[in-house]
Amino acid sequence: MTLYVEESRFREARAVIPRGVAFVPVHGPVKTREFAFLALPRFTLLAFSSAVEPLRIANQLTQQPLYGWSLISMDGAPVESSAGVRVEVDHGLVPLRRETTVIVCSGTDASQAADRSVLNWLRAHVRLGGGIGAICTGAYTLARAGLLGEDSPAVHWENQPAFRELFAVEPLQQLYVIGKKLFSCAGGEAGVDMMLALIAEDHGQKLANEVGEMCLHGRHREADVVQKAMYPKSMLTRHPGIAKVIAAMKENIATPLSQNELAEIFGRTPRHLKRIFKSVMQETPKSYYLGLRLQEARNLLSETTLSILEVAVATGFNSRSSFSKAYKGRFNVSPSSLR
Repeated sequence: MTLYVEESRFREARAVIPRGVAFVPVHGPVKTREFAFLALPRFTLLAFSSAVEPLRIANQLTQQPLYGWSLISMDGAPVESSAGVRVEVDHGLVPLRRETTVIVCSGTDASQAADRSVLNWLRAHVRLGGGIGAICTGAYTLARAGLLGEDSPAVHWENQPAFRELFAVEPLQQLYVIGKKLFSCAGGEAGVDMMLALIAEDHGQKLANEVGEMCLHGRHREADVVQKAMYPKSMLTRHPGIAKVIAAMKENIATPLSQNELAEIFGRTPRHLKRIFKSVMQETPKSYYLGLRLQEARNLLSETTLSILEVAVATGFNSRSSFSKAYKGRFNVSPSSLR
């Protein structure tokens, strides 16, 4: 294995260049682009590896130090991932060169994953002109540090309700986004797509395509691809009226629509809506709608410190008791026991 190491006070970046069979020439002088991955406790291994491996492959294909990276933890000690795998890091929260882009890697327990020292360290890096990014739930930490600016981040669909409630920011439904001041992706394999886009910006689409092929990633997905379909694609063609009703339900969680209002959106009577909806979804509109609201409540209970009453109000219940009864009926546990 061949290594290119740019010596600096903190050994900020290592450009690893493994040998391989495939080769893509890069013409002209090469300046290594540096990344520092900040791995917070319970970070997601899949999201992290999806982001760092395309950089390694770009170096391997070109046999050039196009990218260098380091791994950082809050205290310089090994950090445990959400899978329980402990990962060694290069160092803790040391000052970085302004040319280095910090990518915050998070996972479960995202709302409190970073302490005050991390937030201050990120703010200091940005004040010096350093770049920032986030993968998976790393956007939580950037939001807590007040670094989002005008850029709405891409956040995993499971974590979007909590993010919305905590920061009063509407997260993007898409896989990734490269904004004015920061970039972010929703996690999972979306890290590959985001890094391929960055590689294309830096060194052209041909190299990005070759990196994607080496990842066995197939076709590179554009940034605006939606993470999770609101309903099956076939439904939009076969049952467009039901698709409209489901979309309206998801857009009105805190203030649920009445059955008459849903029927008006459907364009038929409530009885007709109930019959068609049940034949398509194997569930009545009322039951399906309640399930959507309770799933959002479950996300809020898991990902935020909102009180049970606040979660109840945020999901359209007029009292804690009615919420608790519905929640236990759906999940067979009480909201307080989950907490």
